[in-house]
Amino acid sequence: MKTGAKVITIISVLAALALAAFIYIKFFFVLGEGVKAGELNQIVYKGWIWKTYEGRLIQAGFKGAKGGGTIQSNEFNFSVVDEAVADSLMRCSGKLVELRYKEYNGKLPWRGMQKYIVTEILSVSQSDIGNTIPIVGGEGGE
Repeated sequence: MKTGAKVITIISVLAALALAAFIYIKFFFVLGEGVKAGELNQIVYKGWIWKTYEGRLIQAGFKGAKGGGTIQSNEFNFSVVDEAVADSLMRCSGKLVELRYKEYNGKLPWRGMQKYIVTEILSVSQSDIGNTIPIVGGEGGE
């Protein structure tokens, strides 16, 4: 084998290894794992080519001193790969849930539209969030 052919072969192998490493780190390496808790707002099964389960969790909280202590909500958008987990979540809309998830660097269309993939439901309880805001006004001049 000529020297030029050896160089091209070595460069090709190195480029293929670099591409494989990039794809693994971008789409398959688990960047982080954690738990999120909040009120399950929605879980839907949607997609044009690959149908996936997509959900939204609403996390209530308070802004800091600069925000004047006002109430804010944070949305946690996630995908679910496991059909059994998604089916269980379909029955939990409006409830407080605690979810275990994995975070990836990139999204794959058959895995979901989000970088966060819920893998497990840790707990489900009734939501008291809607009951804490009083209704003011009405017919009686209240």
